[in-house]
This record gives sequence, structure tokens and C-alpha cells, in this order.
Amino acid sequence: MKFTEILIDLIIEDSRFKVLYDKIVKPSGEPKPGEKKPKGLMDFNTLKDLILADPTTKIPQGMDADSINEKNMENIKVGKYSQWLIKNFLTPKKSELKLSDDIDQNSPEYKTAYQEFKRLYIEDLSKTTQNLRDYEVAKPYLPQEQRDINKLTPDSLFIIMRDFTLPEKKRKETEKKEIRKTRSGFQHEGGKIIHEGPKWTVIKISDTGSKGKDAAAWYGGFQKYKEGESNWCTSPPDSRNFDYYIKQGPLYVVFPNNDNGQVGQKTGLPKERYQFHFQSSQFMDRDDRQINLVEFLNGKMSELKETFKPEFILNMGENIGDSSKIDITYPNDKASRYIVLYGFDELIKNLPKNLEVFNFVNSSKENISLDIPSEIGNLTNLRSLMLCNIVKTLPESIGKLKNLSFLNLKDNKNLNSLPKSIDNLPDLEFIHLGGTGIKTMPEFIKNKFDTMDPNSGIYYLPT
Repeated sequence: MKFTEILIDLIIEDSRFKVLYDKIVKPSGEPKPGEKKPKGLMDFNTLKDLILADPTTKIPQGMDADSINEKNMENIKVGKYSQWLIKNFLTPKKSELKLSDDIDQNSPEYKTAYQEFKRLYIEDLSKTTQNLRDYEVAKPYLPQEQRDINKLTPDSLFIIMRDFTLPEKKRKETEKKEIRKTRSGFQHEGGKIIHEGPKWTVIKISDTGSKGKDAAAWYGGFQKYKEGESNWCTSPPDSRNFDYYIKQGPLYVVFPNNDNGQVGQKTGLPKERYQFHFQSSQFMDRDDRQINLVEFLNGKMSELKETFKPEFILNMGENIGDSSKIDITYPNDKASRYIVLYGFDELIKNLPKNLEVFNFVNSSKENISLDIPSEIGNLTNLRSLMLCNIVKTLPESIGKLKNLSFLNLKDNKNLNSLPKSIDNLPDLEFIHLGGTGIKTMPEFIKNKFDTMDPNSGIYYLPT
């Protein structure tokens, strides 16, 4: 049976995974004597990938896509674009294979090109899925000839979606509709939505009573971890752990707006979720495992940096106080996370004016390079300054630190130069420049200081 005939049959049949499986994966007919057993048009996993690439395909709630097999595929509702995906995979035009029309389909050249086409087709399925999502929204605004998906290929669909712009009014209406749809389960009287962005929603739980406790249980999914909810210790009903944490400060719960079809069976909330508690420095994923918050806020959660900035500032004070000496180590100290995310400006402005010793060391393997603001020149009582593996530039105002005697800039790989004003520090006795990006030592350093070994980067004032 030709593939076009298979599609005609499928149009009038129920759109079930099993139907497609029987038509496409199972071999047709019995082998003749002496012949090999015929193969289907594709294997099960390929068919599965194509069907799941259809954004209108429906998977029963609680079923994980990875767990779909030949035994439990019966309840998968095949989407309206699945047959189009399959057809384009099995019967590409020769032009899509970058071959001329006179190439024989039985030739090695054709077979090689076809195999490469299929490999790339599967590799690019996620892009095709997104184009189909966009196509669903755009279709009413497209020219009539582009509204029939069967007249398009994945390549032509990509070009249409690349060049298409949704009318402004409709775009805003669609965005609002999608936001309302995706956040329908995020409302709870014990929590307050404080951020509604394009990709993430943040709920703040600050109520210390029963409402807050109920909200923590709801957003955590009552600790039904095996049902796709969270493993947080604050999520069981009447959790004593909730009482312990909420007395210190609020809990923040973060959900993606797009659940990708992966939700908890108990709540229907996105399976992917995070809970943050700044006072205890616990930033947990659904598994109740610590995430690197700096990495997340500089990466996939970048839209939340400003949302959480006030919490970082509030907790930064524990490191500062009114001491004459401050030691900060990243990533161990709360203040260090703030600095790495937002820069030194806020910290330097709030350092006590009587500060004499300031040490900031990046002990991680992360490549962090920050600019030191000019306000550091206001710390005129500073005697010792250590900034290791954290700095990219120093301001000329460092020349105002007339009491500075010790300067350690070790391991700042992106620090390529020193401000000339360092030559104006009368009490400076020691400089450590080992591991910096400074290739040629400034003359004012070489003329004024001695060193046991230039390779060490250690310079001291001769006695």
C-alpha cells in the first residue's frame, strides 16, 4: 500500500497512536518464500518522536513522555499535525534532498541524501514544534494559500513564521490570554503573586499562620513527589518545617509559565518548580536539591534578577555590620551572591566609613569579573584590601586610599591594567599581582618595589 493511501485511510479513522502504529510501524503482508520479513515504514521510536513533536498531541495527565511504549500508547490522542509531520518525513521532494529530478531513487546517491535528510529532520523537530505552535496563532492572519498545512513543508513553514508578525492588538490579547491560562492554578489566598513575566511566575508566602501553611502545602503539592509534585519539607500539611522557616522570612515559589505538559497529578501545577528561602540560603528545585542561584539568575531566570534584588540587599547586611574588618567569600556568604549578580556598587556605598580591612575572595571555579566603583575612594581608613579572582577593573579613585599598605589582587585573570593613581599611595608596602592578566608590569611598580621573583607577581617595598 502506498503511503498516500495510508493517509487517506487514516483520515476516516480515529486519531489514535495505535492506528498509526499498525499502519506505519508494523510490516505489511507476509513474506514470500525465500524473502526477508518486510519492514514497516519506520520504527516505533521514530513514530513516537514525530507524534510528540505535534503540539496538539494530547498525553494523559500523569503519563511521562519517556514512559510511552508499544503497550501503553493506546490512550495518546494524536494531534492534527502528526500526519503532516510523518508525510514530510517519509516522502520528501528531491529538491529537499538537494538532488536533481533525474536522480534514481534506488541510487546510492539518493539513499545517502535521504538518510541525511531524515537525521536532520529528527534533529530539528523541536524547531518544527515551535513553528507549529506559532502557526496555530498566525493562521487566521495568513494569506489563504498558506492556511493549508498540507501545502507546506517544515522548511517553508519556518520561512513563513520567520517573516510573520502578529498584529499588535492581537499579539497583546494572545499574551494576556496565555498568561491567564498558564497561571490559572497559581492563585492561593495564602500566597501573593509578585512577578508575572513572559517565562516565570513568582509567588511570595509571608503569612505565618494557617493560610501561609496551606499555601506552602498547595504549591509544594503536599509532598507527593512520586506524583510529579515536590519533595520540599515545607509542603506536607501542618508541616513543622514551615513554621521554622517562615519565622525567619518569606518563602518564594517559582513556576515556569509553560509546563511543557509536565504537571503534578495532585495539583496540576508545573512539575518544574523552585522554592527559595533567602534567610537560610536554601534555593531548592523540585527534588529538594540546592541549585546555583547565581547561575540561574544570570541564565534561564534572568528576568527575575530585579524581583529578588530587595531580598539580597536585606540579607547582605549580615556580612557588613559596623565592623572595621569585613571578610566575604563567594559562594559561601550571602553578600557575595548579591555582588556577583548586581556588582559592587551597592555594597561599596554601604560599607562602614571606619572600615580598615576588606577581603573578598571568589573561591569557586566560576569566571567572575566585576568593576570596582569609584566610591571605593571614600573608604579612606582602609589599610588592607584583598580582591581575589573577582575583579576586572580598578578606578583611579583608589589613589585616595592614603592609609592603604596591603593590596592583594591575586588571580584576577581579566585585570589587564592598574590605575596610575596607585603610585600616589604613600603607605603602600605590598602588592600581589600573581595570576592577573597584566602582561607588562607598570614602571611605577618596578621602580618603587622589589620582588623575589617577577613570575610570582609579589612586590614589596624595600626596607
